[in-house]
Amino acid sequence: MGKVIAIANQKGGVGKTTTTVNLAASLGVLEKKVLLIDGDPQANATSGLGINVDEIEIGTYQLLEHTANAVDTIVKTASPNVDLIPAHIDLVAIEIELVDKDNRESMLKIAIENLREAYDYILIDCAPSLGLLTLNALTAADSVIIPIQCEYFALEGLGKLLNTIKSIQRIHNPDLDIEGMLLTMYDSRLRLSNQVVEEVKKHFSDMVFETIIQRNVRLGEAPSYGESIIKYDASSKGATNYLNMASELLKKNKEKV
Repeated sequence: MGKVIAIANQKGGVGKTTTTVNLAASLGVLEKKVLLIDGDPQANATSGLGINVDEIEIGTYQLLEHTANAVDTIVKTASPNVDLIPAHIDLVAIEIELVDKDNRESMLKIAIENLREAYDYILIDCAPSLGLLTLNALTAADSVIIPIQCEYFALEGLGKLLNTIKSIQRIHNPDLDIEGMLLTMYDSRLRLSNQVVEEVKKHFSDMVFETIIQRNVRLGEAPSYGESIIKYDASSKGATNYLNMASELLKKNKEKV
């Protein structure tokens, strides 16, 4: 039975999509079967895996609307062992379309239930908001990874996200766990980066991944080529960071690496 993990933080620019794409690719390299669900209307995870967004005919929108079978929305990617349910800008309308439907927060959970057997991990890239799309992702997920950038205002809004997670645990998904907080965009030369790391670890200790994602030019370049960092430059610091993170995730879930 595959584990469903949402990558969520309502703040934009914290490394959610970068983490989802590169964690998926890293798990794939470690021979895990992975499905990435792009739950963001910006569709950056889709283009980041080399899929032309303009050519998407069915994807997350139809999945949430239940107008297409989940299997029919899946496309293959160039990353080994990684499949994708792509997004398109039309996903922006889903919050309005689902608002008066019964069980609107459970549409994704219902749609992907039969996919769990086919994958080791299902990763959901969430939109930078706490709207209905993110609510669907957190209701469907077994756990959530929270990327936190090592910059000023890093903890801003984190309390709100944690309160949202508590509400979802209480009302919609009592089994939802916090897989961990992932520190991203770390620059060891900056005192501020080191202060953020200390602060987050002091407040959340065991909830923080040991792996820290460092600032890396190659990591920023990879999406423009429609490739994960593993495919774009496997020898880069960014690739090493995400492979380490994937290994840590597997160990945390008591899987052999």
